[in-house]
Amino acid sequence: MRTKEITGKTVLWIFLLALAFVTLIPVVITILGSFKTNVELTTGATFLPSKWHFSNYADAWDKAHFSTYTVNSLIVSLSTVAGTLLVASMAAYVVDRMEFFGKKIYIGMQSFTMFVAVGAVVLRPQFDLMVRLHLNSSLWGVILILISAHASIFFILLSFMKGIPRELDEAARIDGSSLGRTFWTIILPLLGPGLGVGALFTFRGAWNEYLLPLVFTMTKPELQTLTVGLANLKYGISAASQTHYMMAGACLSIVPILVAYVFANKSFMQMTAGSLKG
Repeated sequence: MRTKEITGKTVLWIFLLALAFVTLIPVVITILGSFKTNVELTTGATFLPSKWHFSNYADAWDKAHFSTYTVNSLIVSLSTVAGTLLVASMAAYVVDRMEFFGKKIYIGMQSFTMFVAVGAVVLRPQFDLMVRLHLNSSLWGVILILISAHASIFFILLSFMKGIPRELDEAARIDGSSLGRTFWTIILPLLGPGLGVGALFTFRGAWNEYLLPLVFTMTKPELQTLTVGLANLKYGISAASQTHYMMAGACLSIVPILVAYVFANKSFMQMTAGSLKG
């Protein structure tokens, strides 16, 4: 029995180490490549840079306009997070606390949008709608469309909402609090862990979004997000691939995701226990 246990742990560790290697080696190659020259990357002669070119990051930030792309990505991502959490949290509150006609149909439609990968199929209707709203050449068109895809966040917040005692609503109603005031002053603060999880997922999705920003910024390159600008570096001046800038830009694009995870991770440990006493 002891031998089987040791063998099982050994196999498990080998599997985990192999998985970690497969996951991390592309990241390591990207980081090392960001310090190489374009020629060195193209030839692939060495694993480590023959000379560490820290200036690649400064050049990518300035010459390759990554500062502009980063600002645009932050505008899209943060606005999408704020809008998605607002809409999804209010929807989850109403669905969990109230009874209304068509409630099951609404929940079913939210589920339907999660499991049907429409992708580019709805891109043309979405673009036509934004044309009518005069938002087809603006980042706000991208933000509105991303906010509308909030079904997964809705269900995450709905599950957290069910863990908040209904007695809090009843106590607030007895004290004369309105439905809106109860939501903003009592329910929303207790929904912190769910909002943290939803914010992380929403930020990651908006930050990595490529197709929508590409379509909506074709006529305005100054509005391109980081993913679009990064992909456009594949062909630079005289159709020469600027791989070293792409590597540096990819490393820069990872930083906001890590920062978002650090802040959202704190909310995972929060507890709603103790919110109701007696």
